[in-house]
Amino acid sequence: MLKNKAYSSKQDRLAITAVALQDHILRDFELQNLSVADHSKTKVQKRENRSKFLKRNTKATIDTGLKKTTQGPKAEDPEREYVLDPKPPPLTLAQRLGLFEPPPLPLSSDEWGKVKQRSILQGDSMQPCPICKEEFELRPQVLLSCSHVFHRACLQAFEEFTNKKTCPLCRKNQYQTRVIHDGAQLFRTKCATRIQACWRGHVVRKWYRDLRKTLPPTDTKLRRNFFEEK
Repeated sequence: MLKNKAYSSKQDRLAITAVALQDHILRDFELQNLSVADHSKTKVQKRENRSKFLKRNTKATIDTGLKKTTQGPKAEDPEREYVLDPKPPPLTLAQRLGLFEPPPLPLSSDEWGKVKQRSILQGDSMQPCPICKEEFELRPQVLLSCSHVFHRACLQAFEEFTNKKTCPLCRKNQYQTRVIHDGAQLFRTKCATRIQACWRGHVVRKWYRDLRKTLPPTDTKLRRNFFEEK
């Protein structure tokens, strides 16, 4: 009897471990939408619940004839940095059993500052995007918790293609992303520098043309032509 109990307990542990590993693999490959439930029934139930919710929250509107002053939405700061995934994913059964390491906790503002400082020292925003090999310019840019920088659209396309959340450079799993604007600021500075250089060149060329009209040259032939024109 004791042998049978020990054998059954081992089988139960193996079954739980197998289920935990299978669940973790499905979530790792983002296949957690697999379900034995009938999708058509769930859709019908969602529609019914939505119709009941709308009927419950509908209120009669009375026209008083007075104009209501509607305040428009507040303009957000275009240079504001924010985290795209503030909440960590829930732990899988394998992570609870200790078979896999749990995902890291969300980084604090100080830790994000250190990550950004490391990226600035590496000069990632000054280099082109590692995925598309194009400059960042004014397109949305994201900073990963491993201090690597990409276009937001490029990283999204990479995740959809690989069906995984790994850094394209260092292959770090379950990274955290933060929207930054370092590439846009550098691009604006570069454009302003080019505009200022073009304007200064125009001003200097105009000043030199006016100077040539008033100051006689030192060469004899050019000096003679200068006084003949005068």
